[in-house]
Amino acid sequence: MPQRRSHVAPSAAQTELAASLAALRESLDAPADFPAEVLAEAAASDAPTPRLDLRDIPFATLDPLGSRDLDQAFHLERRDSGYTVRYAIADVPGFVSPGGAVDREARRRGQTLYAADGTIPLHPKVLSEDRASLLADVDRPALVWTFALDADGVVEEFRLERALIRSRVQLDYAGTQTAIDRGEDGPAALLPEIGALRIALEKQRGGASLNLPDEEVVQSADGAFAIERRHPLPVEEWNAQLSLMTGMAAASLMLEARIGILRTMPQPDEKAFEAFRHQTEALGRPWTGGRYGDYLRELDRGDPLTLPILEAAASLFRGAGYVTFDGSVPADAEQAAIAAPYAHATAPLRRLVDRWSLVICLAVSEGREIPGWVRESLPELPALMQESGQRASQLDSATINSVEAALMTPLVGSAIEATVIEMRGERATVQIADPAVTTSAPVPADAVPGGVVRLRVNRVDISRGEIELTA
Repeated sequence: MPQRRSHVAPSAAQTELAASLAALRESLDAPADFPAEVLAEAAASDAPTPRLDLRDIPFATLDPLGSRDLDQAFHLERRDSGYTVRYAIADVPGFVSPGGAVDREARRRGQTLYAADGTIPLHPKVLSEDRASLLADVDRPALVWTFALDADGVVEEFRLERALIRSRVQLDYAGTQTAIDRGEDGPAALLPEIGALRIALEKQRGGASLNLPDEEVVQSADGAFAIERRHPLPVEEWNAQLSLMTGMAAASLMLEARIGILRTMPQPDEKAFEAFRHQTEALGRPWTGGRYGDYLRELDRGDPLTLPILEAAASLFRGAGYVTFDGSVPADAEQAAIAAPYAHATAPLRRLVDRWSLVICLAVSEGREIPGWVRESLPELPALMQESGQRASQLDSATINSVEAALMTPLVGSAIEATVIEMRGERATVQIADPAVTTSAPVPADAVPGGVVRLRVNRVDISRGEIELTA
């Protein structure tokens, strides 16, 4: 689906928006700058050189264009009637000393935050964008997962090893999708094949994926802000399957060892299912039975009513969290959207919890004792990740709200048309096409999801991220 971008033109609104975004960053208790002792320790840290040398394997990375914090690199090849998938993860545990200055600061931050005017990284950039990042054409220590898949994409066996690798090329999503569509050979040539098999297995398990359009605030070279909304490319979904496969393998290792941390999500209850059924009926695309994952997967992404349905389905994907265990396994270990136990273990440069998962999995794979610092600190992780997740959500929502208010500034006093996405009593979530803004508004009594309503823009407040509309 084509990308939609709405710009905030250089103006007084643009100046007010820049000041609002800067104030938001300062309010988060997550400064972009690091204390001097953290920077000094990061600059001096050096991961041990692994004994296993896999630099002859032509790994590649696949990330958004221009990324520098590269957590994963992959190599795909055929194996008899199946496949070999190698998935290398940045060896952050090798660079970060437990209890050291970098570790303490990372625990305070929890995850990298992506602000409109720059990132607030989890680790100093000397690590996250340089020495620990799996950049092309440089030797890097990594934690390498090797999977043997059969002809159906089922994992027959896997192992995790610390190794020295050398990525050959840094791919981006759009360029890789174009190359695949043209049938070109390259590092990602097998990705559609393997990704499709893994998606089929997810369907068999009863897993589901929303694949909502991405909504991102970007800043151009001239300082102007814009909101981009686009549907993920197929290559992004195929690539995500490699990460999901790895997270499931990590979960299985930790459950076998009876120690670890899982990413969990409960099954929706019948009340949530019933509400979703009513919403799909109101939209004229009724979910009549079967697994909700199959229903969502088969929606036509070109149908204008698909977005309201996916927005309504978000209520089925609530309650995600983390659960730790040591000595026994959780009673409910499954991540409902994946329909399997799952762990975060593929993004240690950008997410704190992955470092613990990787250390545990490597120790289990090598038959070693779990380090004492892991056992001691494991119970603290859910709260640390919840706190950082709340900061990330606050940053994302407040940023988008302020940019949307700035986009609407020229329309104050005007009448506009909007599509109703979801009814909420006498108000509704509505989608404005130009500029591309999603907001809440009172709507006429006869308004229905999927219908178009005419509204008046009364007032906007950029600093508060408020848009006041009336029917």
